[in-house]
Amino acid sequence: MQLKYLKTLLTPQDGAAKVTCMAWAPNNAKFAVCTIDRVVILYDEQGEKRDRFTTKPADPKYGKKTYVVKSMAFSPDSTKIAVAQTDNIIFVYKIGEEWGDKKVICNKFIQTSAVTCLVWPSEHTIIFGIAEGKVRQANTKTSKSSTIYGTDSYVVSLTTNVSGKGILSGHADGTVVRYFFDDEGSGESQGKLLTHACPPYAMAWGTNSIIVAGCDKKIVAYGREGHVLQTFDYSRDRSEKEFTVAASSPSGQSIVVGSYDRLRVFNWSPRKGIWDEASPKEIPNLYTITALSWKKDGSRLSVGTLCGGVELFDCCLRRSIYKNKFEITYVGLSQVIVKNLSTGTRVVLKSQYGYEIDEVKVMGKDRYLVAHTSDTLLLGDLLSNKLSEVAWQGSGGNEKFFFENETVCMIFNAGELALVEYGSNEILGSVRTEFMNPHLISVRLNERKLRGVEDNRKLAYLIDIKTIAIVDLVGGYNLGTISHDSKIDWLELNETGRKLLFRDKKLRLHLYDIESSLKSTMLSFCPYVQWVPGSDVVVAQNRGNLCVWYTIDSPERVTMFPLKGDIVDLERSNGKTEVIVTEGVNSVSYTLDEGLIEFGTAIDDGDYYRATAFLETLEMSAETEAMWKTLSKLSLEAQQLHIAERCFAALGDVSKARFLNETNKIADSVSREYGGDGTDHYQVKARLAMLDKNFKLAEMYYMEQNAVDEVMEMYQELHMWDECIAVAEAKGHPELDNLRRSYYSYLMETNQNEKAGEVKENEGDFIGAVNLYLKAGLPAKAAWLAMSRDELLSSHDIISRITAALIKGEFYERAGDLFERTRNNQKALECYRKGNAFKKAVDLARVAFPAEVVKLEEVWGDYLVQQKQMDAAINHYIEAGCSTKAIEAAIAARQWKKALHILELQEDKAAAKYYLKIAQHYASVQEFEVAERLFVKGDHTKDAIDMYTQAGQWEQAHKLAVKCMSQEDVSALYISRAQELEKEGKYKEAERLFTTVDEPDLAITMYKKNKMYDDMIRLVAVHHKDLLQETHIHLAKELEAESRFQEAEYHYLEGQDWKAAVNMYRVNDMWEEAYRMAKTHGGASAHKQVAYLWAKNLGGEAAVKLLNKFGFLETAIDFAADNYAFDFAFELARLAMKQRIPDIHLKNAMFLEDQGKFNEAETEFIKAGKPKEAVLMHVHNKDWSNAQRVAEAHDPESVADILVSQAKFCFDQKEFQKAEAFLLRAQRPELAIKYYKDAGMWTDAMRICKDYLPSKLSILQKEYESEGNWGVEGMVEQAQEWEQTGEYARAIDCYLKVKDSSNMDLLMKCWMKAAELAIKFLSHDKAVDISQVVGPRLIQLRKYNEAAELYLNLDLIKNAIDAFIEGEEWNKAKRVAKELDPRLEEYVDKRYKEHLKNQGKVDSLVGVDVVAALDMYAERGQWEKCIDTASKQNFKVLHKYIALYATHLIKEGEAEKVLNLYTQHGVPAYSQNFNIYKRMFLELVSLRDWDCAEAYRMWANLRDVLLLLCENLTKSSEANSPAHEEFEQMLLVAHYYSTRSAAKGIDQLSSVAAKLSISLLRHTELIPADKAFYEAGLAAKAVDWENMAFIFLNRFLDLADGIDEGTLDALDHTDFQDTDIPFEVPVPSKLHVTVEKREEIREWVLTVSMDQRVEQVLPKDERGTYEASLVALSTGIRSLPCVITGYPVLHNKIEFKRPGMAANKDDWNKFLMATKTTHSPECQDVLKFITQWCGGLPSAGYSFH
Repeated sequence: MQLKYLKTLLTPQDGAAKVTCMAWAPNNAKFAVCTIDRVVILYDEQGEKRDRFTTKPADPKYGKKTYVVKSMAFSPDSTKIAVAQTDNIIFVYKIGEEWGDKKVICNKFIQTSAVTCLVWPSEHTIIFGIAEGKVRQANTKTSKSSTIYGTDSYVVSLTTNVSGKGILSGHADGTVVRYFFDDEGSGESQGKLLTHACPPYAMAWGTNSIIVAGCDKKIVAYGREGHVLQTFDYSRDRSEKEFTVAASSPSGQSIVVGSYDRLRVFNWSPRKGIWDEASPKEIPNLYTITALSWKKDGSRLSVGTLCGGVELFDCCLRRSIYKNKFEITYVGLSQVIVKNLSTGTRVVLKSQYGYEIDEVKVMGKDRYLVAHTSDTLLLGDLLSNKLSEVAWQGSGGNEKFFFENETVCMIFNAGELALVEYGSNEILGSVRTEFMNPHLISVRLNERKLRGVEDNRKLAYLIDIKTIAIVDLVGGYNLGTISHDSKIDWLELNETGRKLLFRDKKLRLHLYDIESSLKSTMLSFCPYVQWVPGSDVVVAQNRGNLCVWYTIDSPERVTMFPLKGDIVDLERSNGKTEVIVTEGVNSVSYTLDEGLIEFGTAIDDGDYYRATAFLETLEMSAETEAMWKTLSKLSLEAQQLHIAERCFAALGDVSKARFLNETNKIADSVSREYGGDGTDHYQVKARLAMLDKNFKLAEMYYMEQNAVDEVMEMYQELHMWDECIAVAEAKGHPELDNLRRSYYSYLMETNQNEKAGEVKENEGDFIGAVNLYLKAGLPAKAAWLAMSRDELLSSHDIISRITAALIKGEFYERAGDLFERTRNNQKALECYRKGNAFKKAVDLARVAFPAEVVKLEEVWGDYLVQQKQMDAAINHYIEAGCSTKAIEAAIAARQWKKALHILELQEDKAAAKYYLKIAQHYASVQEFEVAERLFVKGDHTKDAIDMYTQAGQWEQAHKLAVKCMSQEDVSALYISRAQELEKEGKYKEAERLFTTVDEPDLAITMYKKNKMYDDMIRLVAVHHKDLLQETHIHLAKELEAESRFQEAEYHYLEGQDWKAAVNMYRVNDMWEEAYRMAKTHGGASAHKQVAYLWAKNLGGEAAVKLLNKFGFLETAIDFAADNYAFDFAFELARLAMKQRIPDIHLKNAMFLEDQGKFNEAETEFIKAGKPKEAVLMHVHNKDWSNAQRVAEAHDPESVADILVSQAKFCFDQKEFQKAEAFLLRAQRPELAIKYYKDAGMWTDAMRICKDYLPSKLSILQKEYESEGNWGVEGMVEQAQEWEQTGEYARAIDCYLKVKDSSNMDLLMKCWMKAAELAIKFLSHDKAVDISQVVGPRLIQLRKYNEAAELYLNLDLIKNAIDAFIEGEEWNKAKRVAKELDPRLEEYVDKRYKEHLKNQGKVDSLVGVDVVAALDMYAERGQWEKCIDTASKQNFKVLHKYIALYATHLIKEGEAEKVLNLYTQHGVPAYSQNFNIYKRMFLELVSLRDWDCAEAYRMWANLRDVLLLLCENLTKSSEANSPAHEEFEQMLLVAHYYSTRSAAKGIDQLSSVAAKLSISLLRHTELIPADKAFYEAGLAAKAVDWENMAFIFLNRFLDLADGIDEGTLDALDHTDFQDTDIPFEVPVPSKLHVTVEKREEIREWVLTVSMDQRVEQVLPKDERGTYEASLVALSTGIRSLPCVITGYPVLHNKIEFKRPGMAANKDDWNKFLMATKTTHSPECQDVLKFITQWCGGLPSAGYSFH
């Protein structure tokens, strides 16, 4: 973004006259500036001064100059300005919408300190900061202010994010705080965001980052969560001063920071994710910038200065002119201003998501904007200024936009239609459709309000050319699909989206009602149709008529006018609707009846009075009548009864009008009396229900008001007597009998005999009822009544009358029923037969006339056949034994399986005739097997054979024929038939016959004779597979002979002999075909061979051309040479590739060499320019003279090689002198040395080397030595020689090389000599190197002292010590270390300890390193020795190893040993041991079967150990810590356990033991819950406290089940609700009781619960609380637990010296008495412990010795 100076709005002054603040209005129309003199100046958009007003002080008495305006902001509607002042107030001025409107103070907010900054982000909410550090909000609606958050530091700056939903406040201490009113789903944090290095006076919040600057000359960009993104440091720039103010562009993509004479511009780069600094705007003499304000469309930046100047800058990235009509200004990457050059109107197009806008287009008659970003699509309506941004994945700009609908843009892309409503940022909907024509899509969005529908959005479109879909865009579901029989070319929804008009290609117009899904055809041949805007009226043209439907709900009612031309348009304006028609060259307008249109609209709007008023003005016609009907229906639904009455009066429906008139009178009187409109009165509601014929509803309304008489009156009026009597009966009405009489007389008067009969029947007058039924001509009803009443059946007269009437009326079945009931079976049977009630007749005959049953069944069957019920007749014929009839019926019913089944059961031969019929059926349905069986059964085998032959199933026919004909006859028959077929040209059928009689060769011959080779081959492949290839080749040859090459080729290929095909073409000079074959079917080189042969055949220039054409020339030359056709190769090369001639000569030479023609080969090699090859050939043949000759003549360089080869040959022949001579001639002495070396002739090698290559002599000698060619003696001699000549280094190497494991003394001497020489004659470093070689060797030979001595000679003291250590000479090592390097003494000790460790000499190690020894004991598991040794050390060491041992024992499950260990050695209060103590305690309390007297010692030890631990803890830093409290709890538990064990040994203390077990339940978070409840239950049971025992043991069983399931969630805590027994306890890992014991407990609990002898309630004490609970339920007071029983100490208290320790007097005395009488040592021990624990026994106690 660049800043370009536009103009100066306010001229700067000579002195300081600071512009304190500025603000642009959100509508961009006004700009306000406030100067140091507290005057607000208002400018218009062009920067012209238009108005001004002076601000007011908070209190006039202090004067006008006592404050400064710190900040200003416009309201979101641009009609108000908020002014923040330092005299602790904010004023809100209403400035109005127009220039010159009066300025009025509409709000003021008084504060407790100066207001320092202010923003107005949303309607009614002003956010401001004050000097005391608070950020507050002021509500202009309520005129109240409140604190959002407070800090302790002056608010220096305040800014909002781009959306205005979040604020940042900067404070004097550098803190920046963020607060959101709505974080818009970003999830960003609130509160203190960051601390800046200096007060953040310049602060701006961009889209992706926050920029902060101040007096330290640094601009810092922070990320969303306050981390530093970038720092721009200008502290070294001397021209830069402090940064005073910052402003963010409305899009948040650019930020400007102001300082002295300079504006710095930063642009956010979305691709890099950082701020890019643009070149700064330097303005000399501008002085410090004090205020910045950005116009809300981003196009202008205003700058206010210290000297009172206001400058206006233009901000833009780029600017362009579009179509010479629009100016497009990019003010940021994501914000564009589009200005209409002709009207001056502007639209700001902005990406809500901060995406970069690529290109802006103005489309749709220059009204609509379209722009793309990377992820979204921007759309806008320039007229309504509605803008949308929707998510849109780029499709390469292939979208098509349609702007026909003013409210919605239609976008087509890749077969998908998307709808975007202008002003909405969501895609309204998208559907798949291939039809892009806007006439085939109709969208309606809330164009006319529909009653009861808030949001009405509908879409109609084509799924395919004949199918319309209608979609509700609000709910996103399908409202209907219309499948039409021809192509649709136009469709349109009405404005309410309830009706759809569409037209097809045959110009037929149809209407579809969406609610009822009804489609109706309205017009044929319709060239024009349109809905009248703002109504549901339709205008259409049909040939020469203008058709108008004023009431679309009655599409049959159409108004027509004759036309002479065609309709071209429809206009509706100024209360007038006109249809424009072109008649020739003129345009004529037809005015529609606006009243009728108005009526439809009024109905839609629900204004029925307007509709009535309008209809009153019309004459009655078909259209008007339809309208009155519509209005009557709607007004009734809306309960507008006066209008409904008027409608029915207009329609001439007098009865309804009168009824409604009466109803209205009732409603009006109710309305007058009680108020309201009266329609809610029960009489009105009941009458309306009557009008709707819903009499039950009317009855309900009456009955709700107990208006029984009115209900009865209603029913009597309607002659609904039954309902009336039912109401009277239900309510016990006194007029009930009169009613019944009236009803009966009414029925008799009106001849309703049936109804009267029913009344009589209900009254119990059955004879009267029968007479009335007979009178009414209802004998069947009389018969039913007679059969249901025994007294009527006994009356012969009545029965005879009824039966006579029934027979007369031909109700034979009913008469039969009556006769059967009166035991007149004969007549009953006759009646049943007459009435065709055969079932009843048969049932009766089975009982009364068994002989008649069979006859009846046959007659029944005949009747059913007559009735064409063949299926039903079959079974009756079977019952009657009429098999033939049954079969015929089954065949007639096409029940073939049934017919066959019956037929196969027949023994009568006569029935066989039916086989043919059934067989023919099965043959016709191609069930040939069944048909065959039936034909054969019916002696029609010939028919079966014919069936198979007609079906072409020759094999089956053959099988059948074989059975009834001889093989020869069958074969003869088939072959003759096949030959006939062959003559007829039916080869396939003939083939099938041949193969059927197993004569495929005849078929093959037939095909061959007729040259039908494909079929012939097919048969060969099936019947003679082994001959298939042979046949193909044979055919191919025949075809080749007939010159049918193409077919021959096919067969050669099928015979897998493509070469024969190639050859065929070659022989016939068809080279192209031969080449094609080879290329297609040959390998990679076959076609090249063919091309070569072709070329060879052509020869000369033609061959070259051909090969060049195929690109095979070089290949052909190679091929010719490789195949020894050298003449052809030379020919080709000479003609086309002369450079290849030497190659051919070379190949020819090689060929001749292989042939043994060496002289000719030599000539060719020389021609090929390869004389060396000729030389090599002669050398290979050992023909040295010829080789020499050729070499000397043609290749002198090769002469030496010949001499070398000759020498090699001589060496192989052991002729060393000759060989040496040849090599020296060839000047190759090094080869002579090599050959001598290889032959092991070192002397000769040395000689040659000395004479010819003296420089290499030493290397050769070294090589000789390294080969180990000298013996040990030789090596020693050599070494001595070197020594004598003073070559000490070489002598040392030689001595060191001596390696003779058999002579150790010699080895020692040599190595020591080497070391001695090194020490004497070599440098110290080299001597050390030699000692590093010799020393390890001596150590290897166990010569430790010698090695050490050697090292000491060279001052390698550590090596010497290591040598002594290696030899376990510890004293020597120690002495050397002590005398020569005391620092190594520790090293020797360490090695000695390691040695002792490794040797396992722990006892010796004790004297050296006790800790290491102890660690070894621990490692080896020698714990007793370990502890014993540790006990001789200090306390800490001892307890370290005790802890290790204890951990080991706990892992092994031996907690008792751990206890003994701590009993013996004490328990230190080490926090690292706490876990061991806890584990020890938990393991011990989890032990089974330790709730006995014998366990006393163990519990007493645990108790004593825990007491000692608690005492130690009291003295340590862990005193009163949670761990200390936990161990105190454990001590208490251990005391209870030990006391219980002591009490268990004495009978008189059994209740004490029980109480202790019960008290332990309080501690189930420490001890296993199941064990605790089990022990408590058994203890309670032992002292006959059965209710407690039952509850505890029941709980134990629940816990046991919970342990099995692994969760205690299902436990019911009801029994323990008001106790201190904990509910939340750990789930024990396993059950602490055996399964057998658990089952015993289960049985006991079941027994007790079955006996119901105990009450399942825990006993309570005087507190009304469970007796063992320490906490009182009512008061919440916690009592002390008794030290003897653990029960609460309530009164009779004995207190001890230690506070918090007490005992119940009774329990204490009881315990003392028992101790005294039994002299129990355990009880005495308990008392001794209590003395120690509680600080002595109470004075009233006893003492024991």
